[in-house]
Order: sequence, then structure tokens, then C-alpha cells
Amino acid sequence: TSSHFYVYTLYTKTRLGYMYYKRQMRKARENYPGGHSATDPVEFNGVKIIPISVLSDNYSYLIIDRASSIAVVVDPADPQIVQAVLEAEGVMLEAILCTHKHWDHSGGNKGLKRLHSSCRVYGNAADNIPGLTHPLSHNDSVTVGRMRFKALFTPGHTVGHMIYLLDGQTVGAPSSLFSGDLVFLSGCGRMFEGSATTMLSSLDTVGSLTDDTLLWPGHEYAEDNLLFAAEVEPHNTARENKYQWVLQQRGQKLCTCPSTIGEEKQYNPFLRSHSAELHLALGVQQFQEEDWTQFRARVLEELRKRKDLYNRR
Repeated sequence: TSSHFYVYTLYTKTRLGYMYYKRQMRKARENYPGGHSATDPVEFNGVKIIPISVLSDNYSYLIIDRASSIAVVVDPADPQIVQAVLEAEGVMLEAILCTHKHWDHSGGNKGLKRLHSSCRVYGNAADNIPGLTHPLSHNDSVTVGRMRFKALFTPGHTVGHMIYLLDGQTVGAPSSLFSGDLVFLSGCGRMFEGSATTMLSSLDTVGSLTDDTLLWPGHEYAEDNLLFAAEVEPHNTARENKYQWVLQQRGQKLCTCPSTIGEEKQYNPFLRSHSAELHLALGVQQFQEEDWTQFRARVLEELRKRKDLYNRR
């Protein structure tokens, strides 16, 4: 809707958006002094991933190479909270991996860079990322200590959205995907700056990863997303089982990350544009002359429209 886009423009392109983010940050620190969700670190052979609960439903991620006590942070929205975790862990921040320009993902870049002068800030140049020092393109890699990340260009939510794949092979573990606002547990980001075709191609990038890849999204949206998924694939038992688990977690204010790509392919409707049950539920049929990818983009568009309406009620 045009009014929605107007609000979006104010948020991303004006000082007002920044003021709003600062207020959001202050309120979240008051309302959730211990964070909105309790999180548990995961460690594989000396590489430690710590989800950090920031703002009212965002996650930043600190990834540490224990052997050298150096770290990378993904989307440090609240620099003060991220800094506290860095100090508690006793590690040096070497790099910020930023998925996209929105303040709730990039707002802490400059503050952390002031505290860690040699810290590099990575992201795509098409997005106006605060403090960017190292612009990245599709398939570029970033190495910090023993950690090797591959940057994947996934526009749609914003024109320069990127996701980061931590290679697990170097430490004998599954890989980890830090997906920003492209993919959530059973959801995907709004298509603010891209067509359904663009977004589909970005989602297919995620769908092509190995099933054991761990998914670390930018927001805690699991409960709402699974409720919506029930409307469009009511008979999906994988979704029902995951929903019961999520209810248990959220009942205790526990984090629902990580999920896996294999699991997501079973119940995340945005990764299931090929599903016949979904086509039926959405009342979308393939035209005779329409190619499969065009049709799936139309399915995705309809799905996202429904989700936008669903979120408003």
C-alpha cells in the first residue's frame, strides 16, 4: 500500500527513522533489561556462536574463534549490548558483517567502530550501510581467524541485502547461515525494494544450501510465522510439530534459533513455492504458456500479500 511505502521511506531515508530506532533501543533496554529472549551459545571445535537478543525482537550474532580470541558480529543493532558481550567473552572485534541498511540491523556499526578502530565493516555497496569499509559482491569471502564466511547477494528486502554463510567444514561442523531479513523461521522479509522474481531468486539461493545448514535469522518471529503457515498449508505435520515446540520455547521466553535449512524446506511456505497444497490454498494455478519460475514468483507474490494482510490484523 502507498501509505505503508511512505512510512518505509521515512524510516529508511530520513533522520526520523534514525530517531525512531534510537527510541526503540532505549525502550527495549528499559523493557527487556535481560533481552527479549534467553539465548544459548553453540560451540563447534572452538568456534562459538552467541545469539544476542537486541531491541524488541532482533538478534545480533557474535561468532568467536576461541583459539585466537577474535570475533565477528553480524548486525550489531545495539552497540552497548554487543560491547558488553565482547567484554564478558574477553575477545577482540575484528569485523562487522552487515546484512542490510535498516537501522535495526546496522545502527550499531559506527558506535562499535569507534570502540574498535581496526574493525572492518562489510556489506553490499548498493545498500547505504553506516560505516562501510569493505564492500562485498556475491560469493566474496571474508576470513577472520579460522572462520571463513561466504557473502551471498540476496536482494528483495533491500536492493543490497546480503546473507553470510559460515563454512562449517573448516571446523568439522554444519555450516551456519546468518540470514538477516531474507529468511526467518517459517517466514521471509517484506519485499520493500524488489520484485517477487528478485525475491524468489534470493530464496532459491537459500533453498540450494545443504539441509544440515543451521539458520540464524535476524528476528524472533517464529510463533507468528508458523501461525500464518497453518493458514496456507493446514495439513502440514512438520509445521504442526515445529509449532508445538516453538510454543514451549516462547512460553519460557527462549530463543527459537537455530533452525535448519532442511526443516525450513518442510514447513516455511516462502521456501515452498513449488508445493501443490500451497497452490490450492492460495487459489493460484499455472497458466498454459507460463514457465515454472514465473509461476513460482506469482505464488510468492500472492503469499507475501496474504502475509502482509495477516500481520495487520
